[in-house]
Amino acid sequence: MTSQALGAMRAHAAAAHPHEACGILLGEGTCITGAIETRNVHPSPHTHFEIDPQALIDAHRAARAGGPEVIGYYHSHPTGEAAPSATDRACASGDGKVWAILGGGDAVTLWRDGEQGFTALPLCLTDG
Repeated sequence: MTSQALGAMRAHAAAAHPHEACGILLGEGTCITGAIETRNVHPSPHTHFEIDPQALIDAHRAARAGGPEVIGYYHSHPTGEAAPSATDRACASGDGKVWAILGGGDAVTLWRDGEQGFTALPLCLTDG
């Protein structure tokens, strides 16, 4: 993950506090090169997140037109741990996408949403 993408996610999480921030992870292969801030349209944004469906549609259209691919999603747990919650586990689709979860402080973790549930992924930062 680029340090710029991580910085964008952290800034968004701080600005959204005490609500959960959410957005879309962009990149190529296994490298996250960008993070698109989206609106959290869930009716209970203090404890849940739902990415604005139009933002997802737009990101997938841009990828089909030659832009960066949609690698996954991010969201924050403003007062919780940087790990999948019971709600995250219940709502996950098992589509193989990457989830970045930002917890309290500077904690950030990456997870693969697979058919068998979440698997932790390493977080390696790059400037490129």
